[in-house]
Amino acid sequence: MGSTPRRGDTRQRIQDVALDLFARQGYEKTSLREIAEHLDVTKAALYYHFKTKEDIVLSLFRDLSEPLDELIAWGERQPRTLETKQELLRRYSAALADVEPLLRFMQENQATVRELSIGQFFKDRMIAMSGLIRDPDAGLTEQVRCTTALFSMHAGAFAMQTIEGDPEEKRQAVLEVALDLLTQAHAPAGHLGDR
Repeated sequence: MGSTPRRGDTRQRIQDVALDLFARQGYEKTSLREIAEHLDVTKAALYYHFKTKEDIVLSLFRDLSEPLDELIAWGERQPRTLETKQELLRRYSAALADVEPLLRFMQENQATVRELSIGQFFKDRMIAMSGLIRDPDAGLTEQVRCTTALFSMHAGAFAMQTIEGDPEEKRQAVLEVALDLLTQAHAPAGHLGDR
């Protein structure tokens, strides 16, 4: 169990190696041949799983969409309480930890992300997540706090690269800040008795 790499899974190994190469030398500069060489397989063996680099990237996003879609579906079935919203952020934080290399890829290859329409894929899910943690009847400041809580988790993944420390401790610190923002949004001045 857990997120240990599935070594025997060739598809997974191709995705991991490709993502690493894309992150280190850029998407455009990486060829299928190089990916095959790093895996020590023939290009034909690689081709069996993925015909193009685009196929590899799209497969990574499809794999990411599953846990995100499950999380959104779970959130939609829950009461819209502060506790539910906090749990949504906790689960989202755990999901992001599993796909940090993919987030880095998105940050460093924005033109490719736009070209492959991956941005829209991600944007749709962020709108859904934002809708689950934001109360449309709340004041503007509270809505901004909730939305910022969500996006601070993305920003945290990048900002934390320049800060020394254990990756898990940094992830927890980012989550703590996001939860603080969410909690503040639910306790605006003069409404501390609400929820």
